[in-house]
Amino acid sequence: MSIPDKRILGLVGLLAAGLIVYSQTRAFAWDEGFHLLAAQSIDHGKRPYLDFPFSQAPLNAYWNAGWMRVFGESWRTSHAVAAVMSSLAVLLTAGYLLRSFPVPGWRLATAITAVFIVGLNAMVLEFGTIGQAYGLCLFLIVAAFRLTVAAVEGPLLYAALAGLLACAAANASLLTAPVAPVLLLWMSFCNRAGNRWAKTGAFVGAGAAAFLPLAWLFVQGPRQTIFYAVKYELLYRQVQWSGAAEHNIEVLTSWIDSSQPLMLGLLALAGLLFVSRRSGWQRAQRLEFYLCGWLALALTAHISSALPTFSRYYLLAAPFLGIPACAGLYVVGSRLGAPDRPFWPVLVVMLLSCLFVAKALYDTREDFAWSDAELVAAKVRAVTPPQAVLFADEHTYFLTRHAPPSGMELADSHKLDFPTAVAAELHLISQSELDRRLKAGVFDTVEIPADDERIQKFALGRLYSGSAEVGEAKIFWRRTPK
Repeated sequence: MSIPDKRILGLVGLLAAGLIVYSQTRAFAWDEGFHLLAAQSIDHGKRPYLDFPFSQAPLNAYWNAGWMRVFGESWRTSHAVAAVMSSLAVLLTAGYLLRSFPVPGWRLATAITAVFIVGLNAMVLEFGTIGQAYGLCLFLIVAAFRLTVAAVEGPLLYAALAGLLACAAANASLLTAPVAPVLLLWMSFCNRAGNRWAKTGAFVGAGAAAFLPLAWLFVQGPRQTIFYAVKYELLYRQVQWSGAAEHNIEVLTSWIDSSQPLMLGLLALAGLLFVSRRSGWQRAQRLEFYLCGWLALALTAHISSALPTFSRYYLLAAPFLGIPACAGLYVVGSRLGAPDRPFWPVLVVMLLSCLFVAKALYDTREDFAWSDAELVAAKVRAVTPPQAVLFADEHTYFLTRHAPPSGMELADSHKLDFPTAVAAELHLISQSELDRRLKAGVFDTVEIPADDERIQKFALGRLYSGSAEVGEAKIFWRRTPK
């Protein structure tokens, strides 16, 4: 894999700077609280599944914990790293087009286009810069794609590295699970040099090595590991989501009203149709574009099957739509009479991408951010002694570095109501048990949404003599003597 020229490196460098700035100012997602809390818990010597509930594959939590160990337990650390990994994924995507696009006069143009339609994708901007696994997964799956393409004529090492990275992505997020089998099948059928079976074995063997951290957790706690790594995602995500199927349909059809994914999808479709029917390109070149199409299709189908699914999940397919979309732009440019002058078609896409991002930034300008969560955490820290029992959300636990009571590391898990022995083994607290403790005044400090009906229902204002409202949160402390 060659290094892109200085123009693309400079452009991606500007993109990385922008993503990092956004990651440090506006990037925020409610779900990332439990991801960062898991990483913090790991940094403090705990193990996911075995010592606290965690409903995801473990690699991203260990990844964040490793960076926290070096640079400190801050959301800023995880955000900056995620922004860099997303930028590297864009660099690899653009680098592929710069090296491999079959029309030499359009190579630089398609590489620049990829930087804008992938790097300035609103979902990549908003969620590829947070503490969840999106940034890491984007880098891993695009790198695995590049290595797989190189492996068909390259050494066993490329195949092994492709398998390692593709399976590592699945160990960071199960949303990327289809990538490894698609790459493996494509490499096996399209191999042009060396022994295909040896490369298949190298891919599979190195991929298996990526599961060693998960295997280590399984050896120590097989039931907990199977429950959180497999069963939770397959069986329990949709608990208390009675309309999950309808929700998925709404998500799947939302692209009709979204200009950016509509443009990306239509360009990608046009590109794939052109490659397959009218391009006249060499078979090896066409197969690489087909691989992008199969990866995008497999990821989209897999993500759509999750109950519930969310629009942000589809950002993982952006690079594999972006590559054929560049072929689609070439088709459009050629039809408009500019087969040898890509400047204007590319400029239009660049301007549209910038407008899409500007609109996304404007629409989310007043959304809750980490700076708001820090104000809440500062007040909680001021009124809560180190050994006190704290009721709070995952963000506040993380920011205050106040260890949550066992079972409160994952708010989503409170919806599960298992027999006492099973719940204890899995570190679960049901919502009814949590409410019982809240009503009984078990907690020394309570941080709860200001509009939560339990404030009135459990008369928290009478249970605690101290109270304050910070932003959207209500904080109670100093229990009233009975």
